[in-house]
Amino acid sequence: MNNVRTVSDTKRAFYNLHTRPINSIYRRVVEELMVEMHLLSVNADFRYDAIYALGVVTAFDRFMQGYRPEGDKDSVFDALCRAIEKDPHTYRQNAEQLCVDANGLSVDEFVSQLKQLQASDGQGIAAHFRPVAENAQFKYSRLFAIGLYTLLERMNADVVKDEKQRNSALQQVAEALNLPQDKVQKDLELYRSNLEKMAQAQIVMEDILKADRKKKEERAKAKDAIATPPTNPQE
Repeated sequence: MNNVRTVSDTKRAFYNLHTRPINSIYRRVVEELMVEMHLLSVNADFRYDAIYALGVVTAFDRFMQGYRPEGDKDSVFDALCRAIEKDPHTYRQNAEQLCVDANGLSVDEFVSQLKQLQASDGQGIAAHFRPVAENAQFKYSRLFAIGLYTLLERMNADVVKDEKQRNSALQQVAEALNLPQDKVQKDLELYRSNLEKMAQAQIVMEDILKADRKKKEERAKAKDAIATPPTNPQE
């Protein structure tokens, strides 16, 4: 009988790997990503691919923007991957290679290639997407959708900013890859919304930290003033 790792096992492994405390507004982000990655890793139908890797890397990097100390971010990402017994460098390398393979493609060219995957030679961008389209048991995930969105954004940021163009492109991509269209749209709407909320929370947090630093400086100055007695002028 195989012992399937539990969420508790993964969380324990993560906190053994990354022992420093995680800042409050980021803790929920990290734990939600950890649970999502764990559940996929133990799902029999899930297959790791570069699109998913790009989704993981992008979600982590964007939601962790502004994290302090900056040097802890790599440790957190490494722990996330190693907690599910995966290599963090593989995730980043695969994500980068996918972006390289998609480099120079317009959104229209990308969509056109996805529609012709059956006739493709399986090279370049097709090498990443053909296995997805041909897998009848493909396990869709929010992180896969984020990977797709990231590619479209890199090809043309204006397309993803425009709701009509974005929805049209996503619909065509979902059809070509046999993905649940409604699910893709909803997951990405929530992703965009959460990014905005996180950005607002980061601004509030930065304001609080600035105010706190100012108060500390004022207290330090007041303490110095009390500790230093005034000099009596010589007669």
